[in-house]
Amino acid sequence: MIPVSDPPHASSGPGTAVDENRLEELIIEAQTALPVELPPLANQCASSLGLDGALIYLVDLQQRLLVPLDEALEPLPVDRSPAGRAYRTVFPQVAEIEDGLIVWLPLVDGAERLGVLAVRTASLDGVRMRRSRMLAHLFAMLITSKRAYSDWLAARARTATMRLPTEMLRAFLPPHTVGSSRCVSTAVLEPAYDIAGDAFDHSVVKDVLHTMILDSMGHDLTAGLTTSVAMAAARNARRCGGSLADVVGCVDRALAQWLPDHFCTGVLCRLDARTGVLRWVNCGHPPPLLIRAERVLAGALDSPPQPPIGLAGPLAPAARQVHETTLEPGDCVLLYTDGVVEARDADGAEFGLDRFTDFIIRSSAAGQRPAEVLRLLIHAILDYQRNQLRDDLTILVFEWRPQQ
Repeated sequence: MIPVSDPPHASSGPGTAVDENRLEELIIEAQTALPVELPPLANQCASSLGLDGALIYLVDLQQRLLVPLDEALEPLPVDRSPAGRAYRTVFPQVAEIEDGLIVWLPLVDGAERLGVLAVRTASLDGVRMRRSRMLAHLFAMLITSKRAYSDWLAARARTATMRLPTEMLRAFLPPHTVGSSRCVSTAVLEPAYDIAGDAFDHSVVKDVLHTMILDSMGHDLTAGLTTSVAMAAARNARRCGGSLADVVGCVDRALAQWLPDHFCTGVLCRLDARTGVLRWVNCGHPPPLLIRAERVLAGALDSPPQPPIGLAGPLAPAARQVHETTLEPGDCVLLYTDGVVEARDADGAEFGLDRFTDFIIRSSAAGQRPAEVLRLLIHAILDYQRNQLRDDLTILVFEWRPQQ
């Protein structure tokens, strides 16, 4: 198994002609195809490109397995397979099989990893490699366009039964990873099938990255409803062009009006990806952490305490304080809920803030992408607590990399 990239100016050879009319027919057919029809469609598209076949695998909710859309096949492990390596590194891998080769290609929507595509071919040259990449790009777009309304695709990515509060909350969550050429934000949360009060949100609008992490009181349907209302109110204010203070104020009013006995803590941030100016509001939540040059800058994003979001009456704050700093290229900001550092092992020792930040620094220094760093970290925390979480835990990391 080897990583591989295609030559920039590979020329076509004998047997590489493409029936463009047939390919066009298949692409048009793909627009109206049901999600369950994607596996045979992938094979047809591969054949029209002179390849032997293709299989689609989606990553499961906990990013441990790559689940085939062909229900007759078995899942593959993310951590111990050529397919998983393609997913983890976001780079093609080639493996030999009895009658040829399999090219494993990452399926990526923007910055979000969806799974992998397995392309079978008798031989591999620059042309076939480029066509395999084209096929992966096509099916990444198809999966992204169809999974928003497909219960079947959602079910294929699950390995356990999901509780109702989690089902409601996950309907509001954005992709795990979003970004642009200047910044990227990625997040994870657990327990994947039993979360209720924690949530994250992030969005890129032109050159501005918006991020938010929330932690509602309780662990029931009302906690999930509180978080869902907070997320909807924040998005509504953002989409109306409101400032960061306006967004927090809108969430405060929405919770006070519709769920007056419930509140949540949270941090809301706004990063100008052109200048590196970061503005944030902390509402009763653990302070964000700033990592610069592989070390945590202690207290860099601390701020005077403010009440949680949604307090009504005399407890409601008169105005929210917005804080501001300027990041340096390569800076990384961490948002997290208290369940992360309060996870305990069998002896009662906490996972702790130092272990949390050290894991991120070491993994990033080893060249891991942010989304892969968080995948490894959330699994490390689950292992530390023997998969017996006492509280929801959510982590969001965003980086400013204008030089890219």
